[in-house]
Amino acid sequence: MSEEHHGHCLCGAVRLRTVGPLREVIACHCSQCRRQTGHFYAATNVRDDRLTVEGGDNVTWYRASEGASRGFCRTCGSTLFWKGDGSDYTSILAGALEQPTGLRIGMHIFCADKGDYYEIADGVPQFAQGR
Repeated sequence: MSEEHHGHCLCGAVRLRTVGPLREVIACHCSQCRRQTGHFYAATNVRDDRLTVEGGDNVTWYRASEGASRGFCRTCGSTLFWKGDGSDYTSILAGALEQPTGLRIGMHIFCADKGDYYEIADGVPQFAQGR
């Protein structure tokens, strides 16, 4: 039997469903992720052919850097997706998924850029830059 997860933005204009395994959550502490979310970015990912998005016309894609775009709800502003150019996977913000997810943080990346107002003390591997 396939593992299935459901999620949505704050207002419900964008709904998503995944089928199959999700990657462990990666917590990104880079300055772009912190500015977009107000804290660090915690995301899993799924193969594109296992992701269904309802209300996709409500998703705005922002080209934040060369090589990737970030998707958010144009109605409520919820951060939902991160997509690397040419990738067959889409990252999904873990907080957008309905609980229980069964997910755990597997690593912290770009820790050299983390905010000065918090510590990372969960015992999970930390990387100064990407993994």
